[in-house]
Amino acid sequence: MDAKKLVRDFYERIVSRNLWEELLHCIAENFAFVSGENKIPVGMEGMEEHLLAVKKTYPDYSMRIIRQYEDGGTVISEFIMQGTHSGEWLGIPPSHKTLSFTGVNVDAVSEGKITEHGGAVNTFETLFEHGLIAGVRDFR
Repeated sequence: MDAKKLVRDFYERIVSRNLWEELLHCIAENFAFVSGENKIPVGMEGMEEHLLAVKKTYPDYSMRIIRQYEDGGTVISEFIMQGTHSGEWLGIPPSHKTLSFTGVNVDAVSEGKITEHGGAVNTFETLFEHGLIAGVRDFR
């Protein structure tokens, strides 16, 4: 499976359908989260822990890849994530609203497995739109 297909399958099938037993087929043992220039090694267990934490807040969330680009084993994926806000998150109590977030993931793939993950999700726009946080004009 090529890198783009692997990453798409990971998010749209494995993550969206809670197929945790399949993580070992696509996440490298030396997996790391990337934040700017920092790499935080967490292994496959760290990725599973991260996904389970997100599922506590949005138990039915799913991801859909809109478009992807690949360059030398780095896959950039634009996505839409949608789920019901059923758990506390960032101090925001559950709203039980279905929320949609857009974002970009940057994943490195080597030897058929995802070795690094970073990216950004547009949380502010969605939380503001649904009245879950106050906007800048509300603080005056």
